[in-house]
Amino acid sequence: MIFQSITGAFQSFEQLQSTLKNMPRKHPTLLVGIDGCGGSGKSTFTEELTKLNSEITIIHMDDFYLPSKQRINDTVLQKTVGADFDWKRLRNQVLIPLSTNNHTKYQVYDWATDTLGHWIEVNPGGIVVIEGVYSLRSELADFYDYKIFIYCQRETRLKRGLERDGENARDIWENNWMVAEDKYIREHRPFEEADLIIDGGGTT
Repeated sequence: MIFQSITGAFQSFEQLQSTLKNMPRKHPTLLVGIDGCGGSGKSTFTEELTKLNSEITIIHMDDFYLPSKQRINDTVLQKTVGADFDWKRLRNQVLIPLSTNNHTKYQVYDWATDTLGHWIEVNPGGIVVIEGVYSLRSELADFYDYKIFIYCQRETRLKRGLERDGENARDIWENNWMVAEDKYIREHRPFEEADLIIDGGGTT
């Protein structure tokens, strides 16, 4: 996958790594948010970045998905933005402790059992990347030292999603996940928060 900058300085992952390493910090832990809709290339971009520094800690928004018994049983458009993800738990278990230089731990959503599973400990210091859609929502944006948004056209994202999840997932992609993400983009405008916007639509 080829990534190109839309706004902000990005020539290579080495350059971005250097930027993050040398930039002023609000606190000892450099908090980086990488957002974008499903299928945009967030995970691939994050993996490429972390290949240069094994000390980068990645925390996935998918780990904060709500168990089904806690989800609101409304239509997508009736729900609040990102209602299926527990952003308050991300804030309380990760962002607040790390931004105050405290050791913390967070509980991971287990997709196989639809329950909250094991705990992961995170020490302050270094670079911590929060990766996933809704990571730059307005309630969380101010916690980050550096914010990245991965843009990708809708048809490309859908194509990638169906290649990964199968044609049987088309309904949930088109009528659930993408509708919810459209609402998020429209109401929270996370790309306006970003220090760097990347085109994730390129292919090898």
